[in-house]
Amino acid sequence: MTVTALGLPAMRREPPAGMPLAGPLVDTFGRVATDLRVSLTDRCNLRCTYCMPAEGLDWLPGDELLSRDELTRLLSLAVTRLGISSVRFTGGEPLLYKALEEVVAATAALRPRPEIALTTNGLGLSRRAKALAAAGLDRVNVSLDTCDPQRFTAITRRDRLSDVLDGLAAAGAAGLRPVKVNAVLDSESGLDDAVELLRYCLRFGYQLRIIEQMPLDAGHQWRRDAALRADEIFAALASHFELTADPAPRGSAPAQLWRVDGGPAAVGIIASVSHAFCSACDRTRLTADGQVRNCLFATEETDLRALLRSCADDDALEAAWRAAMWRKAAGHGINDPGFVQPERPMSAIGG
Repeated sequence: MTVTALGLPAMRREPPAGMPLAGPLVDTFGRVATDLRVSLTDRCNLRCTYCMPAEGLDWLPGDELLSRDELTRLLSLAVTRLGISSVRFTGGEPLLYKALEEVVAATAALRPRPEIALTTNGLGLSRRAKALAAAGLDRVNVSLDTCDPQRFTAITRRDRLSDVLDGLAAAGAAGLRPVKVNAVLDSESGLDDAVELLRYCLRFGYQLRIIEQMPLDAGHQWRRDAALRADEIFAALASHFELTADPAPRGSAPAQLWRVDGGPAAVGIIASVSHAFCSACDRTRLTADGQVRNCLFATEETDLRALLRSCADDDALEAAWRAAMWRKAAGHGINDPGFVQPERPMSAIGG
């Protein structure tokens, strides 16, 4: 059991051999992390079947969460000292975080100013989209797995489809563009849902991204043979639309883009499992309780909260964050025989 695993502040130590002490946030494979995913809370007001049980989970106690001052300090360090150029706020459900607008505004005030995005289930977005845009939010991704009201209720265990659709409309009206829709498809109805979701997004000018279901559920019930694969999703869409590969370089983007019926509209398919894109990953992650994760599927974390609360200076925080990313593995390992699903579910890690 390591000091980090115990949640205790790490003692000052020599940096790992070869690790840069300044400049970009790099790992031993030469990847540069410029995209920070920040989970603001592990709480959620939906109960999606592929994520958590109907009764919910044991949420993190309030005193274990980063305070607003602690969070904004780490955000400042990430942008001004580690080269982060894109910040995405996630959850759980980030709209449950009461100080969201204030944190967005503090992030927008950093220089160089990062791009600021939000991933949300959309509940309550209709009431806050305008204020979030005014605070400095640039764009939004809204999770929506089906346009069918009955299937939405079955998947999320909540009858709230109309609220999500209202949130999407409000985001567009507030100028939070492009408005992206993230879909994780049900194994039974998902291929039909994919077609209707794309039709809906084309109608309203949203950008659809379909994500392969990943082993990040709280119950560890994910089964490879039950999850829809990217090639199945593409085939279902291609039977209704003309899809051509987008000629623009993909770079570090997780989605393979396909132009729909000649464009300019496009749909993205994120093949996290079947066609992993780890070699181009540019992400680092901060959980709501102040843990740095160098991969969505990491089994180890680095505790910045303990360092903060032991009065560590920015040099120590920076060194710990750099060391965490320096240790990043070559890939997530989902397709390796010895793969072990992380203990934390997606709701506690952040998307």
